[in-house]
Formats: sequence, C-alpha cells, structure tokens
Amino acid sequence: MRNAVAAVALAVVLVGCSSGTQSSAPGSSSPGSSPSGTSTNAPGSSGTPGTGSSGTNPAPPVQPPVSISEEKPVVPPNVTPVAKEKVDTTSLSDTYRDEAYVFGDGRDVEVFGVGGGCKEARAEITGQSADVVQITLVTITKQPAGTVCTQEVRQVPLTVRLDAPLGDRRLVLEAREESA
Repeated sequence: MRNAVAAVALAVVLVGCSSGTQSSAPGSSSPGSSPSGTSTNAPGSSGTPGTGSSGTNPAPPVQPPVSISEEKPVVPPNVTPVAKEKVDTTSLSDTYRDEAYVFGDGRDVEVFGVGGGCKEARAEITGQSADVVQITLVTITKQPAGTVCTQEVRQVPLTVRLDAPLGDRRLVLEAREESA
C-alpha cells in the first residue's frame, strides 16, 4: 500500500511539473511568452508558448530554431546568423552569448539570455527604428520563501518578433536583472 501511495504521489508531481511548464536545458529550445512583447524561456519558467512584439502585433507560436549543444549553437539551414558587426553586445558581460539569428519572414530574432536555478530569462524589444533594434535580456530571480536555489547558469534561447524584418538594421543587446 505504501508503494502505491508513493507511486501516485510521484505521478502527481511529474504531471504537475510537466503541465504548462517550459524547461530549457542546454540543447533544448521550448519557448514561452507573455503578451506584452516579451519572450520567456527559462528553466522552471511557465508561460504561454509563443512570441510577441510590441503587443500590437500578436503572432503565432514560434519556437527558437537554434539550440545549444555542448556550448556550440546548432543552426538549422533555414536560419540566418546576424553578422557579428551588426550585433552590439558591448554592454553585456561575458556570461551572455554575442550572437543572434533571424528566421521565418525576417521578423523573428533569436538571442540568448541567462537562466538556471531560480532564475528565469525573458527578452524584451525595447526599441525599434529604421536603423537599430534594441533588445533587453532580462534575468528574473524568483526564490520562493524557504527554498534553496542552485547557482547553475544556462544559456536560454529567446525569440522576439519585430514589427518589420531586421534586414540591415543594427541589433543592440542589453541586460537587466529583476527580482520577483
């Protein structure tokens, strides 16, 4: 009887862990999103699958096509890396990747945030002009009372949807940390 109760409890925990939760380990790429133009995808984060732009252009769910395998990106043939000289990461620490990718109709941009333990990652489009697109990589620390968080850091693929294709515009990546 004790084994049956333990098996049921384990099944409930596993179902609860997989229900509506997006997890990103290195090599995986399942995004979630909020309708405010941000894209989330972090270990332990939960969100609605999809991506957004400035909130005025709802988009169908888009999964990041690039994944990380043994710290190297795995880039499918239908994905275009943004030229290094077009990606400005001067304000980012070495913890962040200095690369970005464009796919779909040219409006979907994939970048990499930082997550792990009690940290979730989100990307926000913070500016779009004819010359520059600014994306802020947000790391949110969520540590429920009475819990202990591991300190591992993972690269988390994040996708945002621009109002217009990136084209020749310069991409500026910045970072911000928040507590929840």
